[in-house]
Amino acid sequence: MPKNVIAGSYDLLSRIDLDELMKKDEPPLDFPDTLEGFEYAFNEKGQLRHIKTGEPFVFNYREDLHRWNQKRYEALGEIITKYVYELLEKDCNLKKISIPVDATESEPKSFIYMSEDALTNPQKLMVLIHGSGVVRAGQWARRLIINEDLDSGTQIPFIKRAVDEGYGVIVLNPNENYIEVEKPKIHVQSSSDSSDEPAEKRERKDKVSKETKKRRDFYEKYRNPQREKEMMQLYIRENGSPEEHAIYVWDHFIAQSAAENVFFVAHSYGGLAFVELMIQREADVKNKVTAVALTDSVHNVWHQEAGKTIREWMRENCCNWVSSSEPLDTSVESMLPDCPRVSAGTDRHELTSWKSFPSIFKFFTEASEAKTSSLKPAVTRRSHRIKHEEL
Repeated sequence: MPKNVIAGSYDLLSRIDLDELMKKDEPPLDFPDTLEGFEYAFNEKGQLRHIKTGEPFVFNYREDLHRWNQKRYEALGEIITKYVYELLEKDCNLKKISIPVDATESEPKSFIYMSEDALTNPQKLMVLIHGSGVVRAGQWARRLIINEDLDSGTQIPFIKRAVDEGYGVIVLNPNENYIEVEKPKIHVQSSSDSSDEPAEKRERKDKVSKETKKRRDFYEKYRNPQREKEMMQLYIRENGSPEEHAIYVWDHFIAQSAAENVFFVAHSYGGLAFVELMIQREADVKNKVTAVALTDSVHNVWHQEAGKTIREWMRENCCNWVSSSEPLDTSVESMLPDCPRVSAGTDRHELTSWKSFPSIFKFFTEASEAKTSSLKPAVTRRSHRIKHEEL
């Protein structure tokens, strides 16, 4: 395209009134900060519904503005996260524990949730680890919470049943790895400030520079009217990744607990974090953990370089409920020499934890009974021998 045409286009657009252009722009990215503000609420079935129409959540609120719809969805997601935190504390009676445990007042912090007896329960402790992404403590999948219900999308059914069956509970928060703060603005001194050029030439250059910047800002504003602030990430000490977080919580909480039997439920990337924990703390994990339920875990014993003894332990003590169209608990062939794989009874990745819920508790009960019975025969034989000798 000829340069004069481009220049002419710039001149023409620069004369268009900015207010007229902004009418075509997306609405402000200014969303409510409560469910009530969004006009949504959870009904008695735990389903998110519009308080006036009773309809499920609508993503395409404005059909021609995908970016705005996505930002609206994300804003609702942040409210959902806080809502689930409230449920963990009020409905499940869990305590919010800040980490690192020795954090100073000014440093970035994360947190986990624990039942009152998590560290003192002498019998059983259940540890829950969600997958990667936007989910936080207490969630399996945000999309399930918004589009299906709280039971399928949160860890709350696991927590409530665990408490009812006498488990202590620890809920990890492996995606809370940093806090975001606005980047400080750095003032760049203009080259003309210290120039030895004649004043007239310098003024002319400054004028051109200002016009260019004004035009560039104008087009950037038109292209992206809701340009967001530049942010920087401040990582949380010893919790800068899901793997680090799992090891930290193990060292400072799980390993210190009184429970004779520890059970893990780990979904998706949570399974990878557990395998990494085992690689780093093999002897301790073998000594304390009775069984591990994985749900569509993305771990890989080859890529993670898990040793032979770890793979053998996983074959005996782990089970992975994977996405499959086969009926629940149907054996599924595996290419990896680690734990058995069975169907979760769904081909949807995010639903695997919820669909395998009853089977996981049965698996834990059987593992606990097997561990107990493996100790009994020796005791029984010994007592029988004593009685026989006495006779």
